[in-house]
Amino acid sequence: MSKSMRFCPQCGGELERREQAGRVRDVCPSCGFVYYHNPLPGVAVIVERPDGLLLVRRKYPPQAGGWCFPAGFVEAGESSEETAVRECREETGLEVAIDRLVGVYSFDEDPPGGVVIFYTAHEVGGTLRAGDDAAEVRTFPLEEMPRLAFRTHREALERWKRERRRPPEAFPEAGLLLEPLPGLTIRRAVARDEERVLELLRLIPDLPEREEDLRAARQRLRESPFLEVLVAEVEGRVVGFLSLAFPFGLTGPRALIAELAVEPAHRRKGIGASLVEAAMRLARYRGSTHLLVDTSRANEPAQAFYHACGFPSGGIAPLRLA
Repeated sequence: MSKSMRFCPQCGGELERREQAGRVRDVCPSCGFVYYHNPLPGVAVIVERPDGLLLVRRKYPPQAGGWCFPAGFVEAGESSEETAVRECREETGLEVAIDRLVGVYSFDEDPPGGVVIFYTAHEVGGTLRAGDDAAEVRTFPLEEMPRLAFRTHREALERWKRERRRPPEAFPEAGLLLEPLPGLTIRRAVARDEERVLELLRLIPDLPEREEDLRAARQRLRESPFLEVLVAEVEGRVVGFLSLAFPFGLTGPRALIAELAVEPAHRRKGIGASLVEAAMRLARYRGSTHLLVDTSRANEPAQAFYHACGFPSGGIAPLRLA
C-alpha cells in the first residue's frame, strides 16, 4: 500500500491492492478509483567550473551527508530547464545558463520512482554559498571527485566524462571539424548557436512563425536526444544549418533531414550540399541505413537541389547509405 495514498480521494473508502490493467495497483473497491504511482520528474545540473565540477553535500535524507549534483523536482508551470536554473540558485547561490542535455535516467529505488533529466551548465553570476537544504557546496577537480550518493548521478557523470573526451562540435569519425570547401566549416551546433539557428529557421517557407512555435523549436533544439543540428560557418558566422532527426523503425534507426536553410547571400556556393554530405556521414556513424527527406511540400528549386544530391524525386525520398 502506498504511504501517500491509503484512502480514496473520491469516496473515502480504503484502497486495496489488486491487479488492474496488467499491474498490481491501489484500487478503491467501492467506487473503482485507481491510484497510479506515476514517477516524479526531476532535474540535475552538472555545473562546469574552471577548477572542476560543482557538488552539493546533502543536509537531509535520503543520503544525508552524501555528495551529488544540484538537483530537485520539477514544479508545476516550470520547464525542466527552468527547474535546473532554480535549483542551482537555491542550493548553491549561483546563477547558471544551461548548455546541453546529458541524458535522462530512471530510478525506482524510492517508490513511486522517478526520472532525472541531467543538463550541463556554466556559471553566469551569483555568489557560491550553501542553500537551506544543503550542508555544503564545493567545487571538486575531477581527480578528487567523491563517490556520488545516487546511482543516476554516477551514471550521468560517467556519460559526461565519455562525451568530454571529444569536442562537442566535432564529427565522431575523425574527431575534427569538417572543412569541405575553402573558408567553410561544418560542425555540430552548440549553445551559442541557438539564436542564429532560430533566425535562419524563419527563412524556410511555410513554417509557423508564431512565438509559441519558436519556443517549442527552441526547447527541441536544447533537449531532444533524437535530433542533431549541424551548422555551416564562414569567417566565424553561421550562415546555414541542417537539422537531422533519428526516428526508430522496427528494422533500426533512420535519419531524416527535418530542416535545411542557408542565408540568401551564401546560396549557390556549395554550402547546402556540404551540409547534406555532413548529414550523410553523421547518419552513417549513428547506424542509419537510409537518409530520408520529405520533398512533397518543397518548392521547385528545393526539389532540384535534393535530386542533385542523389535523392529520388517526389514525396518521402530515401537515400541508401552505403
